[in-house]
Amino acid sequence: MKRLLRHTIALIFLVSCFSAGWGLHAQLPLQEEREFDVYINQARVYWNRDDLELALEELDKAAEWAEEQQSEKDLIDCYHYFALIYLDMDKEETAQFNNGRAALMLEEIEYPYGTAVHYYINAKILYTEGNFFQAIFQLNEARQRTNDRNLLNRITLLEADNLRSIDKYEQAETNYNSLLVNTDPYEREFLRARAYLGLARLDLVQELLPEGIENAQYALDIAESNGFTTEYILANELLANMFEQTRQFDQALASTRHLMHFKDSVRGLAREKAQLETADRIQTEYMSKEIQRQDEEIQELSESANRSELTAILSSAFLIIISLLAVSLYRNNQIKLKTNDLLHTKNRELHAARDAAVQAMEAKTNFLSTVSHELRTPLYAVTGLTHLLLEENPSKEQQEHLKALKFSGDYLLNFINDILQINKIDADKLEMLEIEFNLKKILTEVMNSLQQTAKESKTEMILDFDPEIPSHLMSDPVKLSQVFMNLMGNALKFTKNGEVLVLARLVRKEDDRARVYFEVRDTGIGISEEKQKTIFDSFEQGSIQINREYGGTGLGLTIVKSLLGLFGSTIQLESTLGQGSSFFFELDFKCKDDLIDEVPFEVTPKEYDFKGLHLLIVEDNKINQVITRKMLAKKEISSDIANNGTEAIQLASSNSYDGILMDIHMPGISGVEATQEIRKFDPETPIIALTAISLDDSLEAFYAAGCNDVVTKPFKPEVFYQKIGENILEPKLRKTLS
Repeated sequence: MKRLLRHTIALIFLVSCFSAGWGLHAQLPLQEEREFDVYINQARVYWNRDDLELALEELDKAAEWAEEQQSEKDLIDCYHYFALIYLDMDKEETAQFNNGRAALMLEEIEYPYGTAVHYYINAKILYTEGNFFQAIFQLNEARQRTNDRNLLNRITLLEADNLRSIDKYEQAETNYNSLLVNTDPYEREFLRARAYLGLARLDLVQELLPEGIENAQYALDIAESNGFTTEYILANELLANMFEQTRQFDQALASTRHLMHFKDSVRGLAREKAQLETADRIQTEYMSKEIQRQDEEIQELSESANRSELTAILSSAFLIIISLLAVSLYRNNQIKLKTNDLLHTKNRELHAARDAAVQAMEAKTNFLSTVSHELRTPLYAVTGLTHLLLEENPSKEQQEHLKALKFSGDYLLNFINDILQINKIDADKLEMLEIEFNLKKILTEVMNSLQQTAKESKTEMILDFDPEIPSHLMSDPVKLSQVFMNLMGNALKFTKNGEVLVLARLVRKEDDRARVYFEVRDTGIGISEEKQKTIFDSFEQGSIQINREYGGTGLGLTIVKSLLGLFGSTIQLESTLGQGSSFFFELDFKCKDDLIDEVPFEVTPKEYDFKGLHLLIVEDNKINQVITRKMLAKKEISSDIANNGTEAIQLASSNSYDGILMDIHMPGISGVEATQEIRKFDPETPIIALTAISLDDSLEAFYAAGCNDVVTKPFKPEVFYQKIGENILEPKLRKTLS
């Protein structure tokens, strides 16, 4: 259909040119040329400001002037500008139609600039369709045919966008930078705004967020000063995205509000509607004028003795075809507009729903992180003071109360850790490790850690381990230990005077892959069929009565299910009420049979003599200062107190300490910043980070700042003393001996 339309227009155009006797290279008066240029330049200004309605009206005036003056080159330029503006309005069919009209005229005259613009438009259409390499080829063809400064700048900009799309970032950056200092006679500021936007997108892709924010801000300032609507929207979208990624939420919210205020404004919607109406009006007027002109030409042909009756019949037939095509094009365009409006509405609704879900998840994550941190700080005081009181030979009655308090503190700490674990899994912050381990050793260690619980419930723990399972496997032993710790602990909690069986069987082994079947079976109270459907949900424990009798958070099985999901496995359950439960699953491992089994050994915790050590405690919480100082005094360790990071730097620079205990989360200068400053003048003194922040989130930053080790509050006293011995006392003794 498009080919027929092109040939039809070409034939009628030749006939009309012959009849009207247009001069192909007629020289126009200077004043009239300036009048045409005024229309074109004004249309370009409106186009850059996204006032497409006014731009189309100015182009319509320029086209009328070109037709009156019978200036083919100017008419070609008008068709090209119509095509470019319709492309920006997402009316690709209309754009290609105008580009095709210009192409037919270019076949009849020699006009290098018009040919170059034609290649440029083809490149822009290919770019919108994702054909980036073909678009770059078309741009090279355009560049060879013109020396017009404005068109060359436009080519450079579009080429940069294509290069960015095919990941040629350095070449794209060179193009964008060249446009920052352009001397374009018509679009200097518009090209600079587009170049800054391109650089900001490059920075975003390469995660250079500070530079990206700076470039996007430059683009926003230029767009705001010159009224470039599209560039204003794009700059705000980029800023909102990058501010959110850099956790500058106030700035992100401000950019989003600017964006939503503009997009949802009645003026913006009305202008968009007016632009579409103007585009349709101009297109319809052109069709009407074309039909009227062809009617007049047919009439002239019918009255002319030099025209044959056959030519008149063919012309009439072509005229009918054009009329039908014009009506069809108009109707299809109206249908397309309505469909596009509906799609845009649905897309906005989907985006709003997605954004709401993302914001809810982020709010949940931030809330849990904040609550866990705020709970850990007072919990450190509870567990620390309890430990100190237990060490001071309390009476039997007081000892019972203190043990109950210690149990409550430990329970609360486990609860916080469970919530953090679920939070990390939901936020995709857990990464799987791939390290070598011995499966039997892992299961044995978990069972040994639960022996005391088994004795209290008078329950026997049995390990049935298949000897065919390879001794050296590759996976994540830490998360696997968490799975079995939760499953075995759960089984022991609900089993009295019974047994808990842990089963491991080799399903198959092929080359360096092994599949192992696991089962944890108990003879406990069992789970009803109704509760089995929700037992893996968060905070589910079968019933309120079970929760009151046995305690617990109801998060253990949720963590098991989520961790096994990271392994690519699914847990299954079989249970009979009153007879017991069985949890089972299968896991795939890499195996290494060629390694020699290591000799099992036990590491005995060392006993240290801390007498004589002098440490600096950096802590802003007064209660924590007292607890930490007393715990050190129990081991005859003297200490000084720094209330914040600034005091810590001053004391460390003016005194000599065997080690520093550094709190991380403090007002003013944080522990990380204080450590970095101390390392500038003292690279030797050991620094141990004491923090209530989640260890997984901060470990890398602590070590990078210069910390020797990290202890998470609230900590067990034996772990605290062990870290001081390993990181402070032992290096001091080695230094003394040397």
